Amino acid sequence: MQAGLNLYSIRNKIGTEEDFLATAQKLKDMGYDYLQYSGAAFDADRIKRVTEQVGIPVNLTHVAQSRIIDDPQKLMEEHAKFGCNYIGLGCISPADILDEKKTKDIIDQLNRSAELMQKSGFQFFYHHHQFDFFRYESGDTPFDYMVKNAPYIHFIIDTYWLQMGGMDIAAKMRSVAGRMECVHFKDWKNTYTVKEGTPNPDFHPVFTSVGDGTFDFAAIKKVAEECGAKYFYVEQDNAADAPDPFEPVKRSITYIKNNL
Repeated sequence: MQAGLNLYSIRNKIGTEEDFLATAQKLKDMGYDYLQYSGAAFDADRIKRVTEQVGIPVNLTHVAQSRIIDDPQKLMEEHAKFGCNYIGLGCISPADILDEKKTKDIIDQLNRSAELMQKSGFQFFYHHHQFDFFRYESGDTPFDYMVKNAPYIHFIIDTYWLQMGGMDIAAKMRSVAGRMECVHFKDWKNTYTVKEGTPNPDFHPVFTSVGDGTFDFAAIKKVAEECGAKYFYVEQDNAADAPDPFEPVKRSITYIKNNL
């Protein structure tokens, strides 16, 4: 299968144009087919130069919420420079999520920009986290409010955050069938730490390379494709902290190419 990398995974390797160029070439050589741009300053001209030189496309981004709401037309013009029609938002801030009225107002504003984007040949994507399944006293969650009341918003489905939010991954994907063209393959590994002076270990999940954790990605891929998924991106939030950030993302693409 074809797969990409969300560059946020190795955000410490794309800070300068020189670094981005070297990183993009290394990822292409590993077997990555496309990229999501996230984790560094958004510069459309720089993205265009790098992707054209390396020959690997950026087909999804994460950009600032303020720009999506306040300047969608300029944002579309910038994305058109490097041939990207999918404009994404990484999250609504957790602090805002706690305020139901504010969150719903933000979602309504995002939906208005998303409508403009769709009518102009672009598509807006929201990347959820576990806190998007926080349930208000009204009974709504931010995610479900988006599904019901913001029809122009599409979703970057993230396997790890669905699990962390207590969701059934397949069922949640089916709930947004036709609106989830992009999926983050993010694996979940159970581990533990032992605090000095305590008798029991603290078990908890961590991010890990695709294939090194607990998810059945073949089954997830099958359901995702049935729901309209077109692009699959490796995302490992802690890869940037590894001694060699390229090693864990290489493990992911090797697993995908050999097993999916």
